[in-house]
Amino acid sequence: MKRVIGIGNALTDMLVNLETDSVLGRFDLAKGSMSLVDTKLQTEISKSVAGLPYSLSLGGSAGNTIRAMARLGCDVGFIGKVGEDTTGDFFIQALENLKVEPVVFRGTERSGKCVSLISPDGERTMVTHLGAALELGPAEIEPAIFEGYDCLYVEGYLVQNHDLILKAARTAKACGLQVAIDLASFNIVAENLEFLRALVREYVDIVFANEEEAKTFTCEAEPLNALQMISEMAELAVVKIGTKGALIKQGDEVVHVGIMAAAKRVDTTGAGDFYAAGFLAGLCDGLSLRQCGTIGAITAGKVIEVVGTTFGEEAWADIFRLVNKVKNEKYLF
Repeated sequence: MKRVIGIGNALTDMLVNLETDSVLGRFDLAKGSMSLVDTKLQTEISKSVAGLPYSLSLGGSAGNTIRAMARLGCDVGFIGKVGEDTTGDFFIQALENLKVEPVVFRGTERSGKCVSLISPDGERTMVTHLGAALELGPAEIEPAIFEGYDCLYVEGYLVQNHDLILKAARTAKACGLQVAIDLASFNIVAENLEFLRALVREYVDIVFANEEEAKTFTCEAEPLNALQMISEMAELAVVKIGTKGALIKQGDEVVHVGIMAAAKRVDTTGAGDFYAAGFLAGLCDGLSLRQCGTIGAITAGKVIEVVGTTFGEEAWADIFRLVNKVKNEKYLF
């Protein structure tokens, strides 16, 4: 694997720091979940947190992963759809600035937005209006998109469009690519369980899941049992188990990799996305499972130290330093 192209919802994130979790109860939002809402409800929720500190950043699960991989030196692209508006212009320009090949279409709706409600303990609850991102359809997925790429990375949040994911996975496999997927959110997995299981069995080579997602996907409460079940459907399975690290299985090899303790847990937004970025970057470099898992732990550990998924050059310099140590097998968890 050398070149990776991601497909996902092209979103701009509005990150809001909550003082309490009361707004979650008011709008019946499960803490840590991702909910798809219409623009009216998203606006109501935004108004309810008016006055609280917030920031804007380029978002979307696959977008986060692909942009982080670009910073790690990988050759990457991104497939998505935005509106004919300044937000869409910003999204495409930001990808180009990061040397990500944009395969970005324009829709009729306004560009999508995700309101990420960050609890005092750093957990995030996402309320997403997909807008133009929802207009990306199977008709736009053509073999030419995958030319020169080795892997398609699919964000699980795209599951609202079964035909799109199937067309993308089927076309990528026909073009000789591997397919990787992040299962996204436990509630999304529950709502689309049979479809996701069939997709993984038929087309997917690499699966990323956190403990709750793996439990929902396999109906196994024990992470090691869930890992085994996923590995029977896909070539490579990764189950992240919070502060205990991650379990990784490929063939007969099973690896447990610990975490890189964050200096301060500020916001978990993008932690899973950045873990996948580090892990896939390791695969692109032909590294071992333990090395890949360690790089994933490094990138995930760094992103939870900041609000959102954007951090400064000093943090990236620290990441590069640690990744080089991992490549020389001088820093492994």
